[in-house]
Amino acid sequence: MNKKLLSLLFLIAPFFTFAQEKGLDQQIDEAFGNATGWFVDFIFYQIPFTDTINIYWVLFPLILGATYFTFYFNFINFKGFITSINIVRGKYDDLEGREDHHVEIAKSEFTDEEDNPDTIRIEGHDGEVSHFQALTAALSATVGLGNIAGVAIAVSIGGAGATFWMIVAGFLGMASKFVECTLGVKYRDIEADGTVYGGPMYYLTKGLKNKTLGKILAGLFAIFVIGGSFGGGNMFQVNQAFQLVENITTPVGGVSFLHGKGWAFGLVMAILVGIVIIGGIKKIAKVTDKIVPFMVAIYVAASIFVIFANYDMIGGAFLQIFNGAFSPEGIAGGAVGVLVQGFRRAAFSNEAGIGSASIAHSAVKTKYAASEGMVALLEPFIDTVVVCTMTALVLIITGNVNAENASLNDAQAILLTSGAFESAISWFPYVLTVAVVLFAFSSMISWSYYGFQGWVYLFGRSKKMEYTYKVIFCIFVVIGAAASLGSVIGFSDAMVFAMMVPNMIGLIFLAPKVKEELVRFMDAIKASKA
Repeated sequence: MNKKLLSLLFLIAPFFTFAQEKGLDQQIDEAFGNATGWFVDFIFYQIPFTDTINIYWVLFPLILGATYFTFYFNFINFKGFITSINIVRGKYDDLEGREDHHVEIAKSEFTDEEDNPDTIRIEGHDGEVSHFQALTAALSATVGLGNIAGVAIAVSIGGAGATFWMIVAGFLGMASKFVECTLGVKYRDIEADGTVYGGPMYYLTKGLKNKTLGKILAGLFAIFVIGGSFGGGNMFQVNQAFQLVENITTPVGGVSFLHGKGWAFGLVMAILVGIVIIGGIKKIAKVTDKIVPFMVAIYVAASIFVIFANYDMIGGAFLQIFNGAFSPEGIAGGAVGVLVQGFRRAAFSNEAGIGSASIAHSAVKTKYAASEGMVALLEPFIDTVVVCTMTALVLIITGNVNAENASLNDAQAILLTSGAFESAISWFPYVLTVAVVLFAFSSMISWSYYGFQGWVYLFGRSKKMEYTYKVIFCIFVVIGAAASLGSVIGFSDAMVFAMMVPNMIGLIFLAPKVKEELVRFMDAIKASKA
C-alpha cells in the first residue's frame, strides 16, 4: 500500500510544482492541442451543404440511425414509454422468476486467466444494480453540463429554433438508446463473483457474424471510450465546474482567490472521485441514485420557477421556437444550421447512439435484455426533452438568445445560463454552482466506469490494470481543472463522437436480435397478465 501511495505521489507531484509557474494553463492547452488537433479535425470534418452552411459528417449516422430504429421498432420510443416507467417502478419485477433461461458457462477470451479463470452467466438476477440504479448511473453521465452550457451555445448560434430540433433529436435518440442498451445486457459477461463486463466491446465481438470485423470495431470503441472518459467524461466536466466556481468567488472588480489554482480544485475533486470509483459500479450506483434525482429536481424546479414567474412570455417563447425552426427567413438564412446546432448539442448531451450508456445498463439485475433497453429509452427524454428544453425556455424568456452571444465558448455559455437564472432568482447562481459541481462529479464517476470497461477489455481484468486506470483517471481530473478550455472541448467532443462509428455499425447489424429480445419480454408481460 505504501509503495502504491508513493507511486501516486510521484506521478502527481510534477503537477503541483508546475502549477505554480506562470502560464501553466496556456502551456497545457498548447501541448494538448498540438497532440490531439489532427484527431479533432478528422472527427469534426464538415461537409459543405450550401455556401454558408457546413454539416458535421458524424451527425448523419446519428440522425439516420435514430430515425431508422424509430421505424424499425414501430415507434418504441413512444409506444413503450408507459411500460418503461412501470419497469422502473418495479411493476414487472415478478417476471424475473417466471422463466428459466439458458445458462451460458464459457471461458472468456478477454479474461486474465490467472485472476479470473471462468466467466459465468449466472441463473436468476444476473447483474449488480437495480433498474433504477442503472438508469441514474447512466443519467449521471449525461444530465449535466451539456444541458447548461451546451444548450446556451445551441440557442445562441441557432436561435430559439434550435430548441425544436433538440427535442426532435431527443425523441429519436430514445430508439437508439433502447437498441444499444438491450444489446449491452444480452451480450454481457458475468464473472463467477457476479462482476459484470458489458458494453459495445462485447456485443460487437460476440454478436457480429464476422468475428474479425467485430474485434476490430470493439478495439476501436474501447480506445475511444477510454479517450472519452479522460476527455468529455472527466477534463471537460471538472474544467467547466472550476470555471463557474471561480466566477462565483470573484468579487466585483477583483480577482478570485482561486485564480490560477485550477490544479488545487482538481486535486480535491480527484480525491473525491477516487474514493467513489474504487468501489466499482455498485458504489457508483449508490451515489448516483441519490445525487441524480436531487440535482435534476433542483434544476427543473428552478427552471419552472423562472418560466412561470414570466408566465405571460411562455406563449411567445414557444412561438419563437416554432418560427425559428420553420420560418421562411430561417430556411433562407440557415435553417439547416439551426437543425445542426440542435442535433449536435442534443447528441453530445444524451449520447444516444454513442454506446456509452449500454456499459452502465449492462450491469443491471435482469434476465430480459429488452426490459433494460426500455428503461434506457427514458434517458434522452429526461435529459434532452425535459432538462434541455427547460434550459432553453429560461434563456429565451429572459432574453438571452441573441446574435451578440453567437460567439460564446462553453465557459462563457455556462455563465450566460447562470445570469439568466439570476435575473429571476438573485441567489440562484450559488445554487447553480453547487449543482454544476454535483453534475460534474456524478458525470466523472460514471464515465470512469465506462473508461474502465474499455481499459480492461484491452489490457485484462486484473486488479493491477484496474488500479492503473483509476489512478490515471484521477490524474486527468487535475489536468482538466488546470487546462484552458479550448483544447479540452475539442478533444472531448471528438472522442465521444468517435465512439459512434463502431457502435452504430453494430447496432444496425444486430437490430434483429434486439427485436427478438423485445418480443420475448413483451410475451412475458402478456403471460403474466393472463
